Amino acid sequence: MSPSPFPPIADYAFLSDCHTGALVAPDGAVDWLCLPAFDSPSVFANLLDRGAGSFRLGPFGINVPTARSYVPGTNVMTTTWHTPSGWVVVRDALIIAPREGADTVTPHTRPPADHDARHLLVRTVECLDGSVEIELVCEPVFDYARAATGWTVHEGGHTADASGAGVAFRLHTDMSAGIEGESLRARHTLPAGQRLYCALSWSHDLAGPGSIDEAEACIDATVKFWRDWLAKARIPDHPLRHALERSALTIKGLTYMPTGATVAALTTSLPETPGGERNWDYRYTWMRDSTFTLQALHYLNLDWEANEFIQFVGDLETNKDGSLQIMYGIDGRRDLSESTLDGLTGYEGAKPVRIGNGAFDQRQNDVYGAVLDSILLHTRRSQHLPRRLWPLVQAQAECATAAWSQPDQGIWEARGKPQHYVSSKLMCWVALDRAAKLAEIRDDTALQSAWAATAEEIRADILANGVSDAGVLRQHYDTDALDASTLLAGLFGFLPGTDERMQNTVRAIAEQLTDHGFVLRYRTDETDDGLSGKEGTFLICSFWLVSGLAIVGEMQQASDLLERLLRISSPFGLYAEEFEVDRARHLGNFPQAFSHLALIEAAGRIILTERLAELSL
Repeated sequence: MSPSPFPPIADYAFLSDCHTGALVAPDGAVDWLCLPAFDSPSVFANLLDRGAGSFRLGPFGINVPTARSYVPGTNVMTTTWHTPSGWVVVRDALIIAPREGADTVTPHTRPPADHDARHLLVRTVECLDGSVEIELVCEPVFDYARAATGWTVHEGGHTADASGAGVAFRLHTDMSAGIEGESLRARHTLPAGQRLYCALSWSHDLAGPGSIDEAEACIDATVKFWRDWLAKARIPDHPLRHALERSALTIKGLTYMPTGATVAALTTSLPETPGGERNWDYRYTWMRDSTFTLQALHYLNLDWEANEFIQFVGDLETNKDGSLQIMYGIDGRRDLSESTLDGLTGYEGAKPVRIGNGAFDQRQNDVYGAVLDSILLHTRRSQHLPRRLWPLVQAQAECATAAWSQPDQGIWEARGKPQHYVSSKLMCWVALDRAAKLAEIRDDTALQSAWAATAEEIRADILANGVSDAGVLRQHYDTDALDASTLLAGLFGFLPGTDERMQNTVRAIAEQLTDHGFVLRYRTDETDDGLSGKEGTFLICSFWLVSGLAIVGEMQQASDLLERLLRISSPFGLYAEEFEVDRARHLGNFPQAFSHLALIEAAGRIILTERLAELSL
């Protein structure tokens, strides 16, 4: 078998300006960028087809760098290159700087902050020693490689405009560039001590830096933004500090600043099964993620971001019955109709390549619990329940009351027959339990009593029908198959860690639902999810198991598993959705918010247990 032309998923570096994000390959090429927002059509999509557009800046004829890393405390990256003739360092950043008026490119629904995206990707090069021939190759292919590119070069080749499918950007550089076919190219020999830059701008006036000093000032402002932001987070001095900081920066980087929404991942259609059909578009915001997002943000003391997200939830248009969809666009839109891009090969041949997500109108009964747990978390932290959220609380509680006894597609959005999934009923219990506590805060004793009674009814039903003869929580009522989502029983306080059923469930998942110690969602040969092929271990489930082991008191096992999970992070400390144990590689969309959120919770539980133990000495 010949080597894949696609870089490993984990080898990509993630850049963000909290409006959109880019993935940079080891060879210095931007292989993924959508403009102007996370879920816009791509202009560079070599990630999904080696002819779908990229933007490279690096040494000519050299594709393997010496070192790559983030500037500490930021989402700005540096790449060091050693060539036969010298050494150079490249810095890359999507620029965030002090705000300069209203944003007309991606208008805000949240109050403006002091800093905002400049809609600008800046890349600088400095020669440290010798002399190095630097190459710039910009090959956009607009609208997921479905639209041709038009170029216009200005000012002796120092600026050039590219357009296609109604989108345009301007390239600025101090190199002299020219057009070759549908690409813009430049080459320049850079001696020691000299610098050069290039930048892409999609701002309203396509403005960009006019000199290397201005370009470096843009990157320096971005470094300052990220470090100032991270300084506000509460991250303890602990060996897990670096993993927590990188996860916090990743979650912030996946947040859409104009609305406060968080995308599940930067990408679409990176395969869960190599060469298979389990390829989904994750550039949307899931209500299921909401409670984990709020937990993580509040744990890290990032209350501003938590408030932005909960206000986004409060703005969402509900279904006719008052329920929320399981997912929305980052601008709050409801229609996420799915289609395929048959002209793209897919990552390593994994097809179809999808845009949109057909699961948006599925029935998934866990959504009510996720929303209400989020609102309760936020209410307790802020000591205030916004008046505008109370109707949403009532609607979700009423919907959970009506829906909890009905089958659904489950937390994993199975495209098979609806079932009585235990995790869905568990989250309906969460919905009514949290609704009752919110009613108590409002001093509404009638609703508190009614909702608490329904929560107890759901609890009794789960314990009567959702526990196997072995005392283990089932995937759904008609099977004894295991499902990692039942670990949520411990995470949401449905069963205490001292309960034998909780201990049995954690033990069974650790022993029977793992591949070399990493956790599967479920076994595909035991579950009708409507799809073919096997899948890798799910990283969020492995982090959930860390939390589950901590909850039942198995701290050594929890710490050991977390240490193994930290060892398989990407070179940049990032996680995709899955980990393929056989080939020791990441699979699925990347970087994955859910994986990082679960890491924050797992690390938080271990740190808290250690700190409490110190107090009891």
